[in-house]
Amino acid sequence: MDPQFLELTKLLPRWVDIERVVQNEIEARYILKKAIDFTEKLNSSGDSQEEETRYLIDALVDRNWERIHTGHFSKVPLSTRKIYAIGCYFKIFFLLLESTSPAQKELCSGILDEAQLLGCTEDWSVLKAALMDYLDKEGLGSSGTLPILEPLKRISCTCDIPQLEAPSLKEFQAKCFQKGQPTLLLNTIKHWPALTKWLDLNYLLQVAGNRTVPIEIGSNYASEEWSQQLVKIRDFLSRQFAGDKSNQEIEYLAQHELFSQIPALKKDISIPDYCSISNEEPPGTVDIKAWLGPAGTISPMHYDPKHNLLCQVFGCKRIILAAPSDTDNLYPHESEFLSNTSRIDAAHLDLDTYPLLEKVKFYELLLQPGDCLYMPPKWWHYVRSEAPSFSISFWWE
Repeated sequence: MDPQFLELTKLLPRWVDIERVVQNEIEARYILKKAIDFTEKLNSSGDSQEEETRYLIDALVDRNWERIHTGHFSKVPLSTRKIYAIGCYFKIFFLLLESTSPAQKELCSGILDEAQLLGCTEDWSVLKAALMDYLDKEGLGSSGTLPILEPLKRISCTCDIPQLEAPSLKEFQAKCFQKGQPTLLLNTIKHWPALTKWLDLNYLLQVAGNRTVPIEIGSNYASEEWSQQLVKIRDFLSRQFAGDKSNQEIEYLAQHELFSQIPALKKDISIPDYCSISNEEPPGTVDIKAWLGPAGTISPMHYDPKHNLLCQVFGCKRIILAAPSDTDNLYPHESEFLSNTSRIDAAHLDLDTYPLLEKVKFYELLLQPGDCLYMPPKWWHYVRSEAPSFSISFWWE
């Protein structure tokens, strides 16, 4: 048996780790206890329970997948998502016990991504990292298949909001946070390794290529043609950044928690200190979202309920802002799902259809690599990428 696989089994959840999670789940208690007992006896003499235990684990995963997909995702109990993730880990174990062929590892890689996308895996970061390393160690083929992007030269352009050069924490708190003032923070994340490392898309391919992520298809999530698919990052990068893209639909890795899914990428960035300033005691968690796509991706005019620090790693984005006080003049969608999104095209105002726009004060700016845009809660913003772009947003309360 592969020694590295045996080491992986030592990282699988033990009963003391999960007993509280399954205390009210009789079925999950029985199945996971059986699976844990099996793994702990793996190095002893043969066990006839393998087939039955594997069948029960598959059933547990399927059962909780159905529970997750019943009703709205936000209403799914945390225990259900945790049990689903734990079940996926044991499902991967049994599949690798059967075979460690490349095809089997590819199958297991997909299950690992499902665990992260649907389950709750925050308690198993060491196991996740070890599984990624084991499943991906054959690599993703030859390097150099994707372009190395040229760093953009900084350009001078008009900006309708205040600009501060890498302000101190005290200056940010006084001039931006406390005043609720959108501000362009220049050269604020120049120290991030990501600013240089991620220009080589082959680096992203090697670190993240095997992961499955949700991709938006279409330039605008509010359009009728918009859809979503789960795809491998390697396929997304190849389609959107390499070769002839003239007949290729625009795809966007948007608002995804990429860094909890791929901890190796998180080492290339850091949470800006500005996010520690809060009206809450103690400060809440910071949500980190990734935005990666070609030129032409669009986030239509919308607002977020939290403080937002949008940081530009590579590429640049044209951004149009409007104040919360103009909400009634921005024609929000009437549906609950899109109530924080405007019906207008902020880049091409149609005053005949939307006459109240004449009352709105719009603010325009260009977000360039190394800069951050601070947006207070409920400030409306339209975002268009002017070049292949990677942005990271930090949301906090």
